[in-house]
Formats: sequence, C-alpha cells, structure tokens
Amino acid sequence: MKHTKLHNKSLRWLIHPINIFQAGQVVLTVLTFLGLLVLLSGCSAILSSTTSRLADNLSYAFENQTDTAVVEEATPAYLLMLDALIKDDPDNASLLRTAAKLNTAYADFFVTDIERSMIITDKALNLALKAACSDNKKLCNIRKKSFDDFRQVINGCSKNEIGSIYTLGTVWASWIQANQKDWNAVAELPRVEAIMEQVVRLNPKHEDGGAFLYLGTLATLHPPALGGNPEIGRYFFEKAIEISGGKNLYAKVLYAQRYARIIFDKELHDRLLKEVYDADPNVEGYTLTNIIAQKEAKLLLDTSDDYF
Repeated sequence: MKHTKLHNKSLRWLIHPINIFQAGQVVLTVLTFLGLLVLLSGCSAILSSTTSRLADNLSYAFENQTDTAVVEEATPAYLLMLDALIKDDPDNASLLRTAAKLNTAYADFFVTDIERSMIITDKALNLALKAACSDNKKLCNIRKKSFDDFRQVINGCSKNEIGSIYTLGTVWASWIQANQKDWNAVAELPRVEAIMEQVVRLNPKHEDGGAFLYLGTLATLHPPALGGNPEIGRYFFEKAIEISGGKNLYAKVLYAQRYARIIFDKELHDRLLKEVYDADPNVEGYTLTNIIAQKEAKLLLDTSDDYF
C-alpha cells in the first residue's frame, strides 16, 4: 500500500538539485543554526517551535519535488537530521510525526531491499506511536491493548487527535506491507481499518479523503471468492478521488490496480490509467506522488493486454 500524499507535510525552503554530500552540508548548517538558537536564547520553547517548523518544511519539500532522484539521494541526510532533532526534543509530537512520515515515504518509494524496508518502517511505526502518545496519554501503549480495547480507545478519539491517529494508521499500513510475510503483522490490519474508520467519522475530508484510499485498499485485498468486497472498495476509491478533486493521481492508480483488475474491467482500468498518465502532475502537496503515480500507471498500461 503506497503512501498517498506525504500526508500532511511541508518544507518552505525547497530541495535543490544537490548530491548527498551537499545535502549533508545543508544538514550541518541547519544543526549549527539550531544550536546557536539554544545558546543565545536559553529557551526550549523557541527550539521546539523552530524544529517543528523545520520538520513541516522538510515534508513540504519532499512532496513538492519534481525530480525523484534528488529526493532519493537527499532524503537519508534529512532523516539523520530529524534523528538529531528528536534526540534534543524527544516529546515533540509534530517532529515525531514528520519523522515517521518521511521514513515511511522513503521506504515506500525508494527502498527495494525487503530487510531495509522492514527496519525503516519499524522505526517509523515506533515514531508514530510515540507521537500519538505525546499528543494524548490515552494513546500510549495502544499497540499492546487487545483489539476490543484498542478500538474503544480509537473510537473515543476526537478531532484533536485526528492528525496523530491518521499518521499512525498510514505508517502502520506501510509497516504491515513491509512485513507481509509475517502473519502476525498481517493480523494487525484490522487496527489500521479501525483507525481509518474513525478518521472518516471525525472528518471524511481529512488529508483530502486519504483515509478512503486505505479503506478501499483493505476492501479489495482479496477477490470476492476469498472474502474481498470490491464494490465497497470502489465506493471508497471514488470518494477519495471526489474529495481530492482529482489532485491525487495515485488514487486512480489504486482504483485501477485494486478494483478494475480484480473484477477484470479493462475499459475502466485503461481509462483511469490514461487519465493519470495525461494529467499535469504539478499540484502542490502531490507533485512527487503524482510523478510516481504516472510511472506506475505506465507500467500497468503496458501490461494491460497481457493481464486482461
């Protein structure tokens, strides 16, 4: 389950075409600046605010970059920087959420080695759990609760916690994907579903309807004969596309891949993917994801005749 929209992100200073060494220099410069802030101000609140803004801006740069190679090369340096910032501000929920999102997005988009993906997504899940706990103590140790107790806690969350639980759900889904050969990990899918259902109840438009994409994917994991519900999945995918106003091209890729292929609807499959391929990917908040979606759309179109 690929990530759609780095949920929720932001780096107002843009990533430029720099190599990894140059990215490291940027990191050192930022860390030096933050260190000076601490020395000059002596106020932890200033550092916390500054690091939170920086973390948000990192996500913004990631999701609005047009060159996937630049992001792939530069992101490891930014992840190291986030680790350093978290060490000095371990309870900063915004910083923890951003680190969880960026680690997950990096693993989803660029890491092909299974063992590396497992390590990175495990780290991301722990960060997301810490962020949720930092936001609200009732979410602490939530992973250790029985499913019934887990669902009760999640269903008791308000709009104040929607950012934390949505991030937790998306990161958790990627962790399960990375560990899909472990049935104990797969058994945690109902927890992701419970989170996304609560997000929809609280605000169906949160993150441009991103929760619907996860619910749609969960509904179409299996064909009808094996317990899947593609028509429910279709409803969820169409809701996500409607709410995002078509900005999120990955929603149509998932719709084609997870629904049209399962019910063998070649006409719908090819139409959706052609719409993705022909669209302008440069949409604020979705540019990187849209470019990757177009690449996947082409691969699916190229194999359409063979599949159907």
